[in-house]
Amino acid sequence: MIQKSNIKNNHIFWSVVTVALPTMLEQILSVLMQYVDTAMVGRLGANATAAVSTSTTITWLIGSMPYAFGVAAMTLIAQAIGSGEENKIKQVAKQSLIFAIGVGAVLEIICLAVTPFVAVWMGADEAIRPAATRYFFWISVPVVLKSVQYILASAIRATKDTKTPMVISLLINAVNLILDYVFIYGFGLGVDGAAYATCISASLGGILTLFVFFRNPYLGFKDSIFKTDKDITHKMWKLSLPVLLINVASTSGYVVFAGLVSHMGTIIFAAHSIAVGAEELFYIGGYGFKSAANTMVGISYGEQNHDKYHAVCVSSIICTLAVMTLSGILLFIFATPLMGFFTSDANVIALGSKVLKMVAFSEPFFGMYIISEGIYYGLGKTKYPFVIEFAGMWLVRILATYVGIHFFGQGLVYVWTCMIADNVLKAIFLTAPLGRLWKK
Repeated sequence: MIQKSNIKNNHIFWSVVTVALPTMLEQILSVLMQYVDTAMVGRLGANATAAVSTSTTITWLIGSMPYAFGVAAMTLIAQAIGSGEENKIKQVAKQSLIFAIGVGAVLEIICLAVTPFVAVWMGADEAIRPAATRYFFWISVPVVLKSVQYILASAIRATKDTKTPMVISLLINAVNLILDYVFIYGFGLGVDGAAYATCISASLGGILTLFVFFRNPYLGFKDSIFKTDKDITHKMWKLSLPVLLINVASTSGYVVFAGLVSHMGTIIFAAHSIAVGAEELFYIGGYGFKSAANTMVGISYGEQNHDKYHAVCVSSIICTLAVMTLSGILLFIFATPLMGFFTSDANVIALGSKVLKMVAFSEPFFGMYIISEGIYYGLGKTKYPFVIEFAGMWLVRILATYVGIHFFGQGLVYVWTCMIADNVLKAIFLTAPLGRLWKK
């Protein structure tokens, strides 16, 4: 019996790895493409970097909203697959498409309406405001198609097909990279060229994802899109709203956080923005396993198989800690060369590499925070993560940063210390209840 149990657990372990790897590879290569993208703009000078970076956190806020409905789609589809309810899978898929278009349309209108004000809100220097405004406008044009890609890709991953979204992501990032080079250097369009490239590649991503969605045997539905199931609509809202609030609390916090830093000067803001982007590559492993945990925990819950659920949790946590510990070591070693890849400004490199070495020590904690969220989402428990995220972001990160900057004259090192404290505390409070989330 023990030997059979070990064989089964090993099978689940490798299943988690197999589901996670394409998502990890997709995000790693996507970030590498973004590195080159940022480096291309960075070669134009600190002002160009600041112009593009001004809208980064706003873009995160926009992207976080479709993501919330993607989590609901992934959870409900995975649970329906586990319980063998084919009709329910297609109904959730249909509802996912409706939300993707509806949410995207609302966001598109809002983005275009606030375009003239974003650079001012973010405290950008007057010299870079025109370029920052044009950049935000063009990356906002394909928001509907971005929403379609975010939500429907999550639905596709819930069927354990993580390879196809990976291929689409690689393709559109390659297109973005090529167009960046052509527009920025070939046509000499600078920041505007980067915006045009992003607009075109994002549109392509939404169109390709929509095509793959209807080709998926689990998800493709043939009845009218207007014929919906009220119970499924209610469940999607119930799951989505706490995640939406989590993301709004988090990303709006990032916006305020970035706004506080932007008032500290162009050099400090450039160092902060580049360091934040550089760190992204090093926590992707955690997000890959988070996606796998969300899917496989959802399937286990649908099957009502607690032993499988437990094995998925243990496997996901072990893998995440291993990957994030390695990431932290690599981030510490390569902090300075990494900053030098993005910019040639010595002051920006020195300051950015210093904070990256600091945050390297907290990567395992950040991994636990990420994977715990994936487990909560797979079980359909989204309210508690919202409370923890809100408290951590607004009390630990934002309030402490504001007090330190405005009353004690602290610099970027203190700001990143607050950010690290936020991640560590969220990891502790989300991980502690995992053992009693779903008992037999």
